[in-house]
Amino acid sequence: MTRHIRHAALFCALLLVALLVNAARVQVLHAEDYETNPANRRDTIARYQQPRGDILVDGRPVTGSRDTGEHLRYERTYRDGPLYAPVTGFASQEYGTTLLEHTEDGLLSGTAPVLAPLPLWNEFTRSRNAGGHVVTTIDPAAQRAAYEGLRSRKGAVAAVEPSTGRILALVSVPSYDPALLSGNGAVARDAWARLNADPDRPMLNRAVRRTYPPGSTFKVVTAAAALDAGVVRNLDGPTDSPDPYTLPGTRTRLTNGSEGCEDASVREAFVWSCNTVFAKLGVATGVERMRATAESFGFNDPDVRIPFRVARSTFDTTVDRAQLALSSIGQYNTRATPLQMAMVAAAVASGGQVREPYLVERTTRAGGSTVSTAGSRPVRRAMYPATATRLRELMRGVVEDGTGTKAAIPGAIVGGKTGTAQHGLGNSGTPYAWFISWARGGADMEAKVAVAVVVEDAAANRREISGGGTAAPIARAVMEAVLNS
Repeated sequence: MTRHIRHAALFCALLLVALLVNAARVQVLHAEDYETNPANRRDTIARYQQPRGDILVDGRPVTGSRDTGEHLRYERTYRDGPLYAPVTGFASQEYGTTLLEHTEDGLLSGTAPVLAPLPLWNEFTRSRNAGGHVVTTIDPAAQRAAYEGLRSRKGAVAAVEPSTGRILALVSVPSYDPALLSGNGAVARDAWARLNADPDRPMLNRAVRRTYPPGSTFKVVTAAAALDAGVVRNLDGPTDSPDPYTLPGTRTRLTNGSEGCEDASVREAFVWSCNTVFAKLGVATGVERMRATAESFGFNDPDVRIPFRVARSTFDTTVDRAQLALSSIGQYNTRATPLQMAMVAAAVASGGQVREPYLVERTTRAGGSTVSTAGSRPVRRAMYPATATRLRELMRGVVEDGTGTKAAIPGAIVGGKTGTAQHGLGNSGTPYAWFISWARGGADMEAKVAVAVVVEDAAANRREISGGGTAAPIARAVMEAVLNS
């Protein structure tokens, strides 16, 4: 009898050892396979078992969480969803996350290690911290002014604070409501299919993810390069520029949209946006100096993040002299995001310095204690301070006496530059209307805001489309909102 008991005990011990070996095999050798298996929903269920942290604008949340009572319990909600979609992005149970919802996902969902009270604490307790909050730099008045200014027209607006790089507005139209994608049912799937099939691409963040030919707004960069290089010394002297201008090495003749451009001074050419003068000026400055100046403003940088990725703005460095002439007036292969052109205007306003743009002021725990702050931002020089001073004169002349008078604000000092960019096969597309600008209140010591506006489908006769008539009023509304806040 005793022998049978010993055999049974040994057999049970062997079973226990086999069980422990198998458990170790599963938990150690195959843990990653099971964790990443699509059939394993434990992490997904845990992720949505608590409310998500919020994204804040001017201290108020523009996001929230709704208790659905379902297996995936909490679903994301949005206040003024279409207005802030280019900032927040979406957080979907079905389609993942984008923009701030993506780059700050660890903090918002509570999984970021920095939120844990003790190192490795959550690994032992299997608990999850409350989601933290993301405080943005957005000015709600500027954001709304930009959104309402565009109305139903396709386009984008970016506004920054020149002295810091803080992004004050980031608007893209047409937009969408991120709340439609929050769940995992038929509503989310139908909205996803509809938004992706829309030819107007409402989920494309035009302010930072699309590049456009900047047209005549790029003449600010060309002027900066020419002034820094000493190619231009007298803004009011004749430039010996023909009208039309034959592109070097070709029979192609470049013309102007305004009169009086033949042999115009740089000041006159800037105020009235003479293509021939600036094309010739770009050729005289040379591709290397043009490249260096463009890159000092931020062109050709593939690593701009705010914190989500910004599309690279480009200045082609492989051009011949004819292509350089076109590149110097913002055509050919020159491309820019609205945020990049807002940085160009900001550099002029801040004495030639470019400050890295940023969208997140600070992050906090659920209780309000600070996790991280933006801190001081990298600064680089785009041009000499004296060059920036002369460009401010030129940009003020555009608003006071030239093509940008619709951007003028009573009691404020405003500088701007208009642009009408051709595109499409044989320039057959509706021209893009551009305006970049900066503004300083009458009692202020420095500019408070720099803005870039692009309108893709200006509702006007093709010959009447212009940055001054279409985009400048939108920029003015944004600048007024910031100056009055």
